Amino acid sequence: MSTLFIRNHQYNVIKKQTEFLLKTLRTVSDRRVLETVRFRAAATITEAFDFLTEDQRHMLERITAFETAYDFQRYLSELEAYVVPFPPITLKQIQKLFPKNKKLKIPDLQSIDFRFVTYLGWVDVATNRLFMIYPSEGQFVGIEGRITPTNKKGYCLFCNRHQELAFFSVKTKNALPDNYSSVGQYVCIDNHDCNQLITDTEALEKFIHYVRK
Repeated sequence: MSTLFIRNHQYNVIKKQTEFLLKTLRTVSDRRVLETVRFRAAATITEAFDFLTEDQRHMLERITAFETAYDFQRYLSELEAYVVPFPPITLKQIQKLFPKNKKLKIPDLQSIDFRFVTYLGWVDVATNRLFMIYPSEGQFVGIEGRITPTNKKGYCLFCNRHQELAFFSVKTKNALPDNYSSVGQYVCIDNHDCNQLITDTEALEKFIHYVRK
């Protein structure tokens, strides 16, 4: 059985580098430049991992040898077998994360490809609420807040890509009892697209830690 070692955001790094390298191959003829771009792409990919075995590193660094779109697509398809899926979660577990929402609308979990999910997110359009679930230290963390479309594009806090944004406002407790404040950030209005683009979890994890402290 293959050892799963690529998380979704790391797979997105690989996708981004394959797209950049393929574009360079189509537009640049200088072999020295191409060689530099090839090895920079491989380095960027391996640097996205804290630890790699020699076999895993060799597997990822094969990107330096590819020439065609077919080569890159086959490379990505083969790597899908090593992607670590979002941890299994049940409807009951989700409901327990949001106990105050007795009529919580939950997405169809069967329709989600959990290999390509960094955080599970969905919007209840009836209440303008965004719900997020993230695995942290062996358990699930649930966050909810008001989501307000901005009808403009900008850089999402989580994926840092230029996308259509919404303002996500979450209530947090202050030091005093029954004293609340709100923390707001601009995030992708489409959670699926955000998961397809996120290449680093640091900003997401900092936000989750801040609103839950």
